[in-house]
Amino acid sequence: MNNILIYYEDLLNEYKSKEIGERTILKYKTWFPIKESTTLSGIIADIICDGHLQDQPKLRVDYCSKYTNELKRFNSEIYSLFSINGKIRPCSTNKYSTYLLGINNKPLGRILKKLGVPTGAKVNKSFLIPNWIVENKDYFRKFINRVICCEGSIDINYPAIDLSMYKNYHLINNGIEFFNQIKVGLFIHFNIITSNPFLINNKNCKTTGIRIKIRRKESIIKFYENITLDDTKKQEKLTKLIKINNKKLPIQDPHR
Repeated sequence: MNNILIYYEDLLNEYKSKEIGERTILKYKTWFPIKESTTLSGIIADIICDGHLQDQPKLRVDYCSKYTNELKRFNSEIYSLFSINGKIRPCSTNKYSTYLLGINNKPLGRILKKLGVPTGAKVNKSFLIPNWIVENKDYFRKFINRVICCEGSIDINYPAIDLSMYKNYHLINNGIEFFNQIKVGLFIHFNIITSNPFLINNKNCKTTGIRIKIRRKESIIKFYENITLDDTKKQEKLTKLIKINNKKLPIQDPHR
């Protein structure tokens, strides 16, 4: 049985006035209680990586991608839990021809913030993976799947699964702690051995990159056996990486 994370009353108590809170969130009462799930774990990973949660007063959720199908996937995940839809539009704030899914729903924003999703520029915010995700094999599997899809890469030439993120210098220790959660979770749940988190030189004097790698052949195979990536291109590269290293291709569980 999935544990409850947020009751209706928990969100109601976030409002200064109970009357205003009731008026604002009563129509969303069917959302509650909000329980742990693989879907919610994936949503949190998506926003931590390629999303953005604006803080009050807007509390707007944005999710960015080069591909509208990816935005539709994210929108479908949100709809499955909260029965609300976002709107897709071209992103005018960068030069990479990306698209943006915007969801203007303040109660949803309050919930995500309460669940530990960082607001504002994540490079300047301290945050960790919620314990309920880290401690559950299936939730952690989904979280890592989405994190690698958003921020990871598969290196064919120098065989490795690579993950990196950037942090402001004064938050490097928090970034390392976040990556250590990934390192420990991969080992405990799947016996996957990674490198220790290490820093990447960055020309930008305000931030630095933090990286972790899966280099050992046995661990790359275990990753393949246990975590099927939603990103089909990255999954194909992972399959190729297994093949070119002369390993018998393991049989995958289609539900993973």
